[in-house]
Amino acid sequence: MDRQPRPAKVKNKNPAPVQITAEQILRESKERQEAGATVPKQKIADGEELDEYRLRKRKEFEDKVRRNKHGMAAWLKYAAWEESVKEMDRARSIYERALDVDHRNQVLWLRYAEMEMKHKNVNRARNIFDRAVSVLPRVDTFWYKYVYMEELLGNVAGARQVFERWMKWEPAEEAWMAYVKMEKRYRELDRARDIFRRFVGIHPQPKNWIKWAKFEESIGKQDSAREIYEKCLEMLGEEFIDQNVYVSFAKFETRQKEIERARVIYKYALDKLPKGQTENLYNMYTQFEKQHGGKEGIEDVIIGKRRVKYEEELAANPKNYDIWFDYVRLEESAGDQAKVRNVYERAIAQVPPIAEKRFWRRYIYLWIFYAVWEEMVAKDYDRTKDVYQQCIKIVPHKNFTFAKVWLQYAHFLIRRLDLTAARRTLGTAIGLCPKEKLFKGYIELEIQLREFDRVRSLYEKYLQWNASNCYAWIKYAELEKMLGDVERSRGIFEIAVEQPLLDMPEVLWKGYIDFEVEEAEWKKGRALYERLLQRTEHVKVWVSFANFEYTALDNGEDGARVDAARKIFNRAYTTLQKRGEGGKEERVVLLEAWRDFERTHGDAEGLAKVQDKMPRAVKKRRKVVDEVTGEESGWEEYYDYIFPDDETERPNFKLLAVAHQWKQRMAQMQKRNGDEESEEESEEEEEDDDGDDNEDDQEENGRAAKRGRWEGDDDDVSKQDTNEMDGIESERRSPDSGR
Repeated sequence: MDRQPRPAKVKNKNPAPVQITAEQILRESKERQEAGATVPKQKIADGEELDEYRLRKRKEFEDKVRRNKHGMAAWLKYAAWEESVKEMDRARSIYERALDVDHRNQVLWLRYAEMEMKHKNVNRARNIFDRAVSVLPRVDTFWYKYVYMEELLGNVAGARQVFERWMKWEPAEEAWMAYVKMEKRYRELDRARDIFRRFVGIHPQPKNWIKWAKFEESIGKQDSAREIYEKCLEMLGEEFIDQNVYVSFAKFETRQKEIERARVIYKYALDKLPKGQTENLYNMYTQFEKQHGGKEGIEDVIIGKRRVKYEEELAANPKNYDIWFDYVRLEESAGDQAKVRNVYERAIAQVPPIAEKRFWRRYIYLWIFYAVWEEMVAKDYDRTKDVYQQCIKIVPHKNFTFAKVWLQYAHFLIRRLDLTAARRTLGTAIGLCPKEKLFKGYIELEIQLREFDRVRSLYEKYLQWNASNCYAWIKYAELEKMLGDVERSRGIFEIAVEQPLLDMPEVLWKGYIDFEVEEAEWKKGRALYERLLQRTEHVKVWVSFANFEYTALDNGEDGARVDAARKIFNRAYTTLQKRGEGGKEERVVLLEAWRDFERTHGDAEGLAKVQDKMPRAVKKRRKVVDEVTGEESGWEEYYDYIFPDDETERPNFKLLAVAHQWKQRMAQMQKRNGDEESEEESEEEEEDDDGDDNEDDQEENGRAAKRGRWEGDDDDVSKQDTNEMDGIESERRSPDSGR
């Protein structure tokens, strides 16, 4: 098998000094191509050679058209060649033969007619155009060419006759406008007006009426132009009318300095046309008011544009209550009460389809704003009352309710001096759908009216409905205190704290203790703290109890109150210390509060004692167990607190730490002295050391597992332990150590 030669390796990969592009390569290849064979030029010397040449060319053309009879390109080339050799009869014959093959080919007719026009055979060209428009009357090109030829020859009457023949076929608007332009060029205005009249009768689109009106205005017939606009509005009606007609009509009146007529046209159009068809009309009306109107007119236009926008958005999504809010505010700013009321009625008719409160929150504010508007702006109080009542009827109170509606209705009745109806309304609300906000609002109302017996009754119903509400108990007790009945207030607090279930018991106990503190009942406050500590020994309770002892005036002077607070702190620390691992976080919080207290109210000695109790944080690792599967998913780091009190209770803990550190130093010392001893002795010593270390490690791990955890922080070993370890090292290094 032959081996392929390896490609040559490029040694120099730097770019060449002269860069060659692909374009340059293609250009050079094209320049170097050899020229192909060309037909030699033939010089005809006499008539026989000319006849022979013509015969040969005709035979070639005849063969081509015979092979492809329907290929018009060959016929056109054949006729053009005959024309070039001045054989006009033969050229006409070729065109006629081609038309026999395809008489609907427009290019054939045009080339045939152009040939006759070029040779000034006018009658022949006219004959060809007559035949073309008779065969193909819907091809506008033939008519345009025909008219252009007649007008170019100055035969205006003939051009008019061609146009009249063309108009009988009712062509497009461009043909009519071409006819009008020709009459305008020759100042035949009456004829042009008559053409426009026939034109709008056949094509009654609004744009054609506008063209007619502008024509009349251009020739100085303003009255005729105004009549045309009015006739257009009358004939087309509201169904087929276009905003452009109104815009053009208003612009015409503006040009005639009829500002009020133009403003009336704009307003009439905005009222009559559908909202989705007035975008351009609003823009033009805005420009008109900016130029010729005042501030009120401009605001009306802007409001109208925004109204159209809101209607379009509501047509797409009628349940979009934010759009209804914006729409209502727009109408309120306009000041038309009928329109405002209409928008409100349409908005509140869009009831949410699902009886869920989250869908009703935005909707219910439509009713509230409606009622407030009727009361404050429209001053229709009977209608305001009806709005509130209809709103209450439409809300599904079995599923949910809105306390704001009930309270707003009650306040409205009070403003109308109908206190009985207001109380009846709130009573119905509480009986039908009791709610915390309803109770609060009703109680606040009766407090303002100074009906305290009714307030007590409401609080009793409130607490019967929800006895776990600490807010209600506190407010009820504060009411009795405000009325001067301290024993009744204390009794309410006693009943409250004995409840089996409370939503915020810490708030209730704090309120009860604050009440006793305000009454200077220090013993009762202290008893409350003791009762609270029987239920919970939370660190915040201890801190609050200590601060209470400092503020209690029955403890004597400042020093005695500080000692009393320290006793509580010591008691709390002892209690939390008994919890073990579970109380470490709370002990830290307690010590920090105690330290702050000593800094503020204590002395240096007390602060030093607290500082001695402060723990140190140690980073540890523990296994992470999945709560669902119960499998170990790895390790995580956490911080643990080491308290000095806990270390003093475990004296063997320091001994283990010192032994562990001693073994580490011995290993380092043996490694440094290994070069001085022989390899065999060093290997034996390393094996012995490894064995002893493993045995010592196992023994230490067993002791640590029995006696608890220990933390080996080298930086925190005391100086005494370090000296003991150095002494042990010196004994080991002596020759009598047996090592």
